[in-house]
Amino acid sequence: MAIRKRRKLSKKEAKAQKKSADFLANQNNKIEPQYTEVSKSAKKIVEIPETILVRELASKISVPVTTLIKVLMKNGVLKNINESLDWETAAIAGDELGFDVKLKTENEKVKTIQKEEKIDKKNLKTRPPIVTVMGHVDHGKTALLDAIRKTNVVSTESGGITQHIGAYQISFKNKKITFIDTPGHEAFEAMRAHGANITDIVVLVVAADDGIKPQTEEAYEHAKRAGVPIIVAINKIDLPAANIFKVKQQLCEMGLVPEDMGGKTITVSLSAKQNMHIDELLEMLLLVSEMKNFQATPSKPASAIVIESHLDAQLGPTAHILIQDGTLSEGDFVVVGDTWGRIRLMEDEMKKRLKQAGPSQPVKIAGIKKMPSYGEILQEVPDEKTCRKVLSDMKKVSKVISAEKSEGLKVLPLVLKSDVSGSLKAIKDSLKKLETDEVKIEIVREGTGDVTEDDIMMAKTSNARLLSFKTGVASNVKDIIEKEKISIAQYSVIYDLINDIAEIIRFLSRKEVEVKTGRAQVIKIFRSTKDEKIIGLKILSGEIESGERVLISHGDESMGEGKVVSLQIETKKVEKLKENQIGGIKLNTTAILQETDELIFYKKELK
Repeated sequence: MAIRKRRKLSKKEAKAQKKSADFLANQNNKIEPQYTEVSKSAKKIVEIPETILVRELASKISVPVTTLIKVLMKNGVLKNINESLDWETAAIAGDELGFDVKLKTENEKVKTIQKEEKIDKKNLKTRPPIVTVMGHVDHGKTALLDAIRKTNVVSTESGGITQHIGAYQISFKNKKITFIDTPGHEAFEAMRAHGANITDIVVLVVAADDGIKPQTEEAYEHAKRAGVPIIVAINKIDLPAANIFKVKQQLCEMGLVPEDMGGKTITVSLSAKQNMHIDELLEMLLLVSEMKNFQATPSKPASAIVIESHLDAQLGPTAHILIQDGTLSEGDFVVVGDTWGRIRLMEDEMKKRLKQAGPSQPVKIAGIKKMPSYGEILQEVPDEKTCRKVLSDMKKVSKVISAEKSEGLKVLPLVLKSDVSGSLKAIKDSLKKLETDEVKIEIVREGTGDVTEDDIMMAKTSNARLLSFKTGVASNVKDIIEKEKISIAQYSVIYDLINDIAEIIRFLSRKEVEVKTGRAQVIKIFRSTKDEKIIGLKILSGEIESGERVLISHGDESMGEGKVVSLQIETKKVEKLKENQIGGIKLNTTAILQETDELIFYKKELK
C-alpha cells in the first residue's frame, strides 16, 4: 500500500494549529482533568485561596469536574464549573474526595502574588473602574446616569423606572469610567444582585427627601457581600424636604459612617436633576479607582459577562457584554454559556462600530447562534473546533446536574419575616438543620418588621411559603393578600414554626416505593387479545384493586407485566377482591397467560 506524504503546513496554519491544541490542552486540565484515586487514610494536602472556581478546584485535586459537582450537590450546593466556592465549602467537598483542603497562609498568599506579578507584570495594564449604581426605586439612579452621560435615558424607560441592566462608558478628565445601571424595582432583586457581583465600586443612591428604604438596605447588603467599595450619592438635595443630616444619621445606623462624621464612607451630596456636584462624584470615583489600581491583561484572550441579550430583526441573536479581561476583536470565536459563534459585529452604546474592545468596555455583539442569559460567561477560543469541544465538556456537566435533579432533589422556597434580627438568625439556623439529601431550603427573602407588599409579591413570584414570626401585616396590603390568594403562616412560638416546616420537609422527602398488595392464581382464561386479557382467578393472599400493576409468572419464569382495568364477582363490578375470593379481572397486558400462572399485584406509594 502506498503511503501518502503529509502536506507541509504553512507557518500561519501551523501557528493556528498549535494555538488550538494549546487551548484544548488547557481546557482539558480545567474541565476534565485525569482522575487520581486518593486514599482517605493518607490525604493529600491542597492549599487554596479564600475563594476558588469549581473547575480550578477540580484541577487542583485532580478529579473530573463532574465528580466534584456530584459531591457538592450531595451537600446541597448547586454550582456550575464557572462559579466560585468559599474555602469552607471547598474543604468539605475535598474531604469527601480524599483531600485535606487548607486555606493558604498569608505568607503563601504573598508568595503567590509575587510569583504572579513576576510573570504578568509586564502585561498588566490599568483598566477603567466598573461602577454599579444601586438604590431604592425612584431615588434617581437613572437620572444620575442621565446627568453623567448627558443623554435622556429616563424618558425611554417604562414609568421612569429602569427595566433592564444597561452598561455605559464615559470619559472624565481623560479617564474612562464604566457604569452599570441596575433596576431599582422590587421585582428585579435578582438582577440587582447580579449587578453587584460584576462591579468594582458601588454608588448607593439615596434621596435626600426620602432617606433609607428597604431596597436601599438590600442594595447595601448585595454590595457588602460583593466586597466592593461603596460611595453614597445623596440625591435630590435641591428639594425643599431634603434633609442631608438625617440621611447621614440613617447611614450610620446601617454601618456606613460618613467621613465627615468620623467614618470611612465617602458621601457626595448632589442633584442629578439640577446637575449639581456631579463632577465631585466622578472625582471620588477616580480617586477610589486610583487607590485600588484595577488592572487587567489586554493581551489575553477575552473573557466577558453578559449584561443583556435580545433578538434583533436584522442581526439575529445579540448580546450586550462587559469585557472583564483580555481583548475581543471582530472575527473572534467565542463560547457563551451553552452557545457559540463568531463575532461579526461589535458596537459601543452609541452604536459606533468597533474592531476591538478591551477590559471594562461594554459592547453589543452579533454572530452568536442563540441568545444567552444575563450573567453567562463569554470566553474567546481559537476556532470552531474548540468551541464545539468546550460545549461538549459543558454538556457533560449539565447531564450530571440533570441526573441529580431527576433523582429527587427538591427546593422549599420561603419568605421569612421576624420581629427582630436575633430571632431571624435563630430561625434560619434551625431551618438549615432540617435540610435533607432530598430537600433543600431556600430563603428567597428575609427581613424584620411587618409583612409588606414586597413580601407578598416575592412569595407569589417565587411560589414560596410566607412565614411570619411575631410580626403583623401592614394594613395597606391586606387587600392584596386576599386578591393574590397568598397564605401567611403566623407564629408566636419558634418551635411551632420549626415543627411545621419539618413536617413539610418530611412530606417532600418521601420516596416512591413499590408495595405488594396481593397474590392470585389464574384459574380460567375467558378472552385473550394482543393487548387485553379477561381471566378468572382466585386471591391467594392480600387484596387487589383496580388500577394496580401486576407481575405475571409461570413457575420460575417471568412472563411480563400488566395493569388492572376492572374487577368483578360473577356479573357485578367491584373495586377490590380479597383473600380467598374468586372473581374476574380485565388486564391490559401483552403477556401470554396460561392457567395456574401466578399474579403478583403491587402499587406505588410515597413513603
